[in-house]
Amino acid sequence: MSEPNYWSVPPLWRGEIAAIIAGGPSLTQEQVDKLKGLKVIAVNNGYLLAPWADVLYGCDQKWWKWHPDALEFQGLKVTMTDPVHESIHQIRNGGPVGLCLKPDGLATGRNGGYQAINLAYHFGAKVILLVGYDMKLGEKGEVHWHEEHLKPTPKTIFPGWIKHYNSIVEPLKEQGVRVINCTPGSALKCFEQMELDLAIERAREDRL
Repeated sequence: MSEPNYWSVPPLWRGEIAAIIAGGPSLTQEQVDKLKGLKVIAVNNGYLLAPWADVLYGCDQKWWKWHPDALEFQGLKVTMTDPVHESIHQIRNGGPVGLCLKPDGLATGRNGGYQAINLAYHFGAKVILLVGYDMKLGEKGEVHWHEEHLKPTPKTIFPGWIKHYNSIVEPLKEQGVRVINCTPGSALKCFEQMELDLAIERAREDRL
């Protein structure tokens, strides 16, 4: 069997500010709408709130099969597993932790939000804003802002994910990339935290 033809991410956003929409329960349409005008990566179901995003990242093949309508997304579509359609770019597994520096791979961190940060780095973003990165259950015990996946995400998974995020912090700093977590009440404390409106205001005034 021949090796997949992995996609090498082009540095289309060099020096720009990007935002990533993850799946945490605090995410709202209002937050997402504020990101218009920035470069945006939607992770998994995030495309439902941001059909105008630049990139849709879905790591797992099964997720694409659960959401065949995602193939209609007009931006770039990226996965780490065998693509279910020729319009999806495949990128390789670049290891479990840290930051994959090769543009055809992503460190996994065991979750798509982590991988999307590595992806934004490859695109050349100098500042990355995070929303939907709760890393904890919602007030009603929910894992996501949307209905649970067909294969539910374990409610005990967050401590392991947080541990992996710690491994990407210093490599990003060494590459001159600033990550700001704009998720209210987030349990992910390894990145700088800032209220979303303030971060966007400063971004647009080039004060980040």
